[in-house]
Amino acid sequence: MRAKKARIMAKGRIFEGIVLPSEKEKIVLKLDSGYNVGFHDYEVIEEEEIEITFTEAGYARKKEDLPEIKVISTGGTIASKVDYSTGAVTSQFSAEEIVSDIPELAEICNIDAELLYNILSENMKPEYWVKLARRVYGAVRDGYEGAIVTHGTDTMHYSASALAFMLRTPVPVVFVGAQRSSDRPSSDAAVNMICSAHTSLSDLGEVVVVMHGSTSDEFCHIHRGVKVRKNHTSRRDAFQSVNYPPLGKVWPDGKMEWIGERMKRGERELELFDRLEERVILIKFYPGLSPEILDFYYEKGFRGFVLEGTGLGHVSTDWVETVKRVAEDSLVVMTSQCLWGRVCDRVYDTGRYLLKAGVVEGEDILPEVALIKVMWLLGNFELDEAKRLVRENLVGEINYRTGYGMESQRGF
Repeated sequence: MRAKKARIMAKGRIFEGIVLPSEKEKIVLKLDSGYNVGFHDYEVIEEEEIEITFTEAGYARKKEDLPEIKVISTGGTIASKVDYSTGAVTSQFSAEEIVSDIPELAEICNIDAELLYNILSENMKPEYWVKLARRVYGAVRDGYEGAIVTHGTDTMHYSASALAFMLRTPVPVVFVGAQRSSDRPSSDAAVNMICSAHTSLSDLGEVVVVMHGSTSDEFCHIHRGVKVRKNHTSRRDAFQSVNYPPLGKVWPDGKMEWIGERMKRGERELELFDRLEERVILIKFYPGLSPEILDFYYEKGFRGFVLEGTGLGHVSTDWVETVKRVAEDSLVVMTSQCLWGRVCDRVYDTGRYLLKAGVVEGEDILPEVALIKVMWLLGNFELDEAKRLVRENLVGEINYRTGYGMESQRGF
């Protein structure tokens, strides 16, 4: 669209920028730095009409030599600010406001931003994952160089896993969030977004999560979407890759260092498998938990069960008969509360009994990822095929060997 660019004299200085809508007898300019300034007393030195793109947050001029990136906002802390009347953090910023608040992005890529949801991540649902997968699929199909999904951090690893299974992407699909809201001086939002923009233009071809790699604003880690987990409530470097190193590091200046093996841009054709079976339950076992919980969900029509067992993958021997009955026409997958390491139900008697009862070992897959995988498998395959595929590495969720000494095992 057409707009005005003005050069004015105000407060003894020259200001130049795009004229934004404002009240009468006042001028508001968007400067080249991305920031807005307004004046009541000013003198217009020069004006000209220019071609621009318009967003709800203001004007942003496209640069013909920069690639196009799609930014899809779902809400979360990265799209929130503090309500100082209550002290609570609320989801308020639109996708356009996120990118306009970080002028450095305009030097990296041209951004087409849209608001898909404006929710905190605890309100995410499987039906929202399906809609998100379809929207990202559409963006990639339309030719964007990459896609960035802004998301709340508490359940971001669930959503990243969901898209990793539903979407075969030839370009980077980057999930990013913030541990601290964008209007706080200590916010990690800007660095995370800048690093995500660089990652979205890289030679990746899979779904990843990009978040702070340390407590300072040094660099971000690029995590595989099905191998990452939020492991701290509030630290900037809360996200860690588990049982696999981060795919790489990215710095705000665009420098990148690759660490783990990755799917590369263009290796896969774009495909969408957007069916999920929502009647799947993740059950965390604890001493004394009755197997009646299996019967309860089984009678409700659930046919997918992910057990978060102890150690190598155990629940009480009291569960064996119930598991055997449920597993006859259901998919029962065993994972571990330990997270690092892998399930092996052939070491102790309880594990062997569970295997005979029909439990499928989840290898080194994370419990949350196993939940998503079972939902996806039961939504797209018959039960026998789902039971076979659950132990296969489909999108990098399983490693058949678990090494020691990986950076991600450092803890906090």
